Amino acid sequence: MVEWHGIEKFSHLEDKIYRTIELTKTLRQEKEELERQLATYRSGGTDEQLLTQLQRLQAERDLIRAKVEKALAAIATLDPETAEAIR
Repeated sequence: MVEWHGIEKFSHLEDKIYRTIELTKTLRQEKEELERQLATYRSGGTDEQLLTQLQRLQAERDLIRAKVEKALAAIATLDPETAEAIR
């Protein structure tokens, strides 16, 4: 098993945080796009097209959420103190 030292732990955690931030930005952009599409739909958009895209984005969101939860669980396994600080 790899032994982590202070700076390595911090660097690893920092990388995970930045990746989480990027995922969050992506989710926000997708949410904004869905809101625009919903506005289009309400003004006469196509039901099937919007429903298909909504389902795709929801599945993608669930996948990203699972990855973030898995990353946080891995952090907790590696360093319980860091995991407690994140909470």
